[in-house]
Amino acid sequence: MHRLTLAQANTLIDAAFARGAELGLKPLTVTVLDPGGHMIACQRQDGASTLRVKLAQGKAAGALSLGVSSRTVGDMAIDRPHFIASVDMMSEGGMVPAAGGVIIADQNGTILGAIGITGDTSDNDEACALAAIEQVGLRPFN
Repeated sequence: MHRLTLAQANTLIDAAFARGAELGLKPLTVTVLDPGGHMIACQRQDGASTLRVKLAQGKAAGALSLGVSSRTVGDMAIDRPHFIASVDMMSEGGMVPAAGGVIIADQNGTILGAIGITGDTSDNDEACALAAIEQVGLRPFN
């Protein structure tokens, strides 16, 4: 089976939180999804607002839905807002077109799932996602 395990998902979350602490970021929420967009794990740090779970999931789900990072989805939303709005309405749980959602692949390029992070600036959210992926020995899918 080509998907992240619960242990890997929890390790990704721990690594993202550790990077956030190193950078002194606001409280983060991290969601890890399988390749079909189903949640494997999610944690919200103390002090993170309640909507953050849906935001993190929307970043990861949007990335999986379109096969690109949520940063790229955000760029697409600028160029083709009607398209992204339409896809958002079709997707379960919606999409968040802002950096912080990254597709996760193994070293062969097989998609294993996605990570979505929210809580600080979108650039910082994405930096934590990329650091977590690298720390567990996987790679972002582009």
